[in-house]
Amino acid sequence: MSSSPRVGLVVVSHSPALAAAAVALASEMVASDPPSIAIAAGTPEGETGTDAARVAEAIGEAEEGSGVVVLMDLGSAVMSAELALEFLDPDAAESVRLVAAPFVEGLMAAAVRAAGGASLDEVVAEARGALSPKSQHLGAGEPEAAPGDAPAGGSTEAAPADALAGPPPAVADVIVRNIGGLHARPAAVIAGAVAAFDAVVTLSVPGKAPASAASPIGIAILIATAGTAVRIAASGRQAAEAVESVRALIEEGFGEELVDAGGAPHEPPPSTRELRVVGQPLGVSSGRVVGPVVVMTHDVIEPDGGARIAPEERTAARDRLRRAMLQVARTMHAQADRLGGQRREVLEATAAIAADPALHAAAEAHVRDEGLTPERAVWIELGRTAAQYREAGGRFAERATDIIDVRDRIIAALTGVEPPGVPEREHPFILVADDLAPADTVGLDPARCLAIVTEQGGPTSHTAILARELGLPAVVGAAGVTALAEGTVLLVDGDTGEIIEQPTEEQRATATGVVTLPPWQGPARTADGHRVILGANVGAPRDTRRAVERGAEGVGLFRTEFCFLDRQSEPGIDDQVAAYREVFAAFPGQKVIVRTLDAGSDKPLPFLTADDEPNPALGVRGFRTARRDGAVLDNQLLAIARAADAESAEVQVMAPMIATVQEAEDFVQRARAAGIPSVGVMIETPSAAMVADELMRVVDFVSIGTNDLSQYTMAADRQSGELAALADPWQPALLRMIRLIGEAGERTATPVGICGESAADPALAPVLVGLGVTSLSMSARAVTAVGTALGALPLSRCRDAAAAACAALDPARARAAAAAVLAG
Repeated sequence: MSSSPRVGLVVVSHSPALAAAAVALASEMVASDPPSIAIAAGTPEGETGTDAARVAEAIGEAEEGSGVVVLMDLGSAVMSAELALEFLDPDAAESVRLVAAPFVEGLMAAAVRAAGGASLDEVVAEARGALSPKSQHLGAGEPEAAPGDAPAGGSTEAAPADALAGPPPAVADVIVRNIGGLHARPAAVIAGAVAAFDAVVTLSVPGKAPASAASPIGIAILIATAGTAVRIAASGRQAAEAVESVRALIEEGFGEELVDAGGAPHEPPPSTRELRVVGQPLGVSSGRVVGPVVVMTHDVIEPDGGARIAPEERTAARDRLRRAMLQVARTMHAQADRLGGQRREVLEATAAIAADPALHAAAEAHVRDEGLTPERAVWIELGRTAAQYREAGGRFAERATDIIDVRDRIIAALTGVEPPGVPEREHPFILVADDLAPADTVGLDPARCLAIVTEQGGPTSHTAILARELGLPAVVGAAGVTALAEGTVLLVDGDTGEIIEQPTEEQRATATGVVTLPPWQGPARTADGHRVILGANVGAPRDTRRAVERGAEGVGLFRTEFCFLDRQSEPGIDDQVAAYREVFAAFPGQKVIVRTLDAGSDKPLPFLTADDEPNPALGVRGFRTARRDGAVLDNQLLAIARAADAESAEVQVMAPMIATVQEAEDFVQRARAAGIPSVGVMIETPSAAMVADELMRVVDFVSIGTNDLSQYTMAADRQSGELAALADPWQPALLRMIRLIGEAGERTATPVGICGESAADPALAPVLVGLGVTSLSMSARAVTAVGTALGALPLSRCRDAAAAACAALDPARARAAAAAVLAG
């Protein structure tokens, strides 16, 4: 819901049913965030007619602070509305407009503009011109100029003719300068920009028909790559301004990397063969289970191309198509509302495809003109769009998957079949998928799902983290697994990565299931008494209950992003204090290590990070955001200090993404100025590891983020399924990097923690302790298993195992070497 005042709408009708239907239709067009719409329909006795008193009440209900537009169906409704203005305070009446607009079209147009935050005059103009598209389509020319809108006081005097006569069309030519061309994001930016102008704007490129600049899909399928000449044309009252706005956007390159300074256009990327690298499946979440496969697929059966709809049934079919498309858009918006950060943005962008008016018009034309079924119309239109995206290559090709996903969801809605996503089953199953996106996992039921196996992903991917949090065995990087038939019995080992199809009875007998251990009874120590603190990773106050129940010895990583995600502006200090206190209160007398805001990369924030960084994982993220707005960090530190003073937990604070000693010094100064006595930093970059001794002379403690340290050490995207083996926490290079940090900790007597996903592995935890790590923070479910593993081993054995693992040449041999030593 928008937090800024917007124009409200009032619908005055003789028929309550007609008014309700019109409002429902208009609301579908702005399902994610409709403006305030009030209905004044029928008489107090329930008869057909209108009532001035009710109209006045409705105006008050719709008012948000930016004025109210009143739309009326028949003549006496106009009189009731005019009389209602007499009931209002004169100051309030000044911001009310009675609009002589078509009832249904005017309401829909006004709702869209009002939802977008347009001004009162802009909403009035949009409603008044709502018949233009219909008139042009039917060849009736422009509709006659509407009478002027009634200002406060009820005047309906016609507007002067010269005020209604628009300026001549405007045209401009521009060369696309950004290397990515007019792909999805620039297309959305242009569509959003033209919505602010009273003008009809088109874009065209040589050899293709003009596309509406209000349609992101229409713009994108122009395939305007770098160096392409684009013609911008517009007509309407603000044609010149709209053209200049779009020209400037294209000329400036949308903040992306531009073509060479000499202006040489970049050729479209050549077609390339798909390269398939089949790697070794990797276990990422413990457990060994057997169960039947359920394959999550986004494919649907191609609709019959020969079926035709009788002419008299086509209107109803078009209505059914429109409802299905809007239903998909609404569902995706609802899912997005339950998520945050980049996952939310991806879902909202996909929802925009389903709601794209150009797509609606093109698909409905197939039904109206050719008699195709709605399913076939969607299949053809979105299939054609996806093919054009793939042909363009680069970012366009990546977006083709989203187009197909929307296509399949709309067809599922039309045919009543199961939509893409996690299937619903009454029996336990092993979920097999190419990968799991945030939207796919919204409805995942851990009571039904035994394990997860995916072709893509790595040890720190969304799938891996989700599986560990839910306590599900999981294997990633299993190429070809989605070819299995539904119901195929699999044995899945989330520790070794082993997958066995149709296991024998002997093999099935080796399944141990998900071992549920009792809560940990600390404190954790090695067999010879060496103390190791076992904390929990907490991402929000709701996570504290599980951490306490599982016996965690405080919090080794308190992620504070939950306070900032899904916001358009920085949260207030008081709001932050209240949220932090909920976590601190759950751990009286125990350590709670707070990580300051880790914005950027996969957690963009509109008020702090840029949305167009070419490589966000290496961009302005973590502590680096203080370069842009240091007040956000300073306010957070102040909130943490106030919350700590109000509770009895031992609160410490650390900064993410520190690369230099100077950055560490800056953070320590800021934190201590806020009143926080214990200050540390995260070591997630090789540069920080290489200067660990110097860092530790500045801070009170360090914590190793193995997820990012692995990514940056191995130069491998941790989300890539093809590179999952490089992201393996047993990589000798990563273990040696941790050893450097551990040795620096021993030399400087500085505590060294680990808060990455590797800390949750009972086989790896003794190795990490042997490398000099003094505390481990993990998902709460893993605390007992890790504590038990450490308690069975003396520190000397842990050190010997660490040395053996570091001396190995690859992850598999590192595992084997460590296991041999630990087995004694």
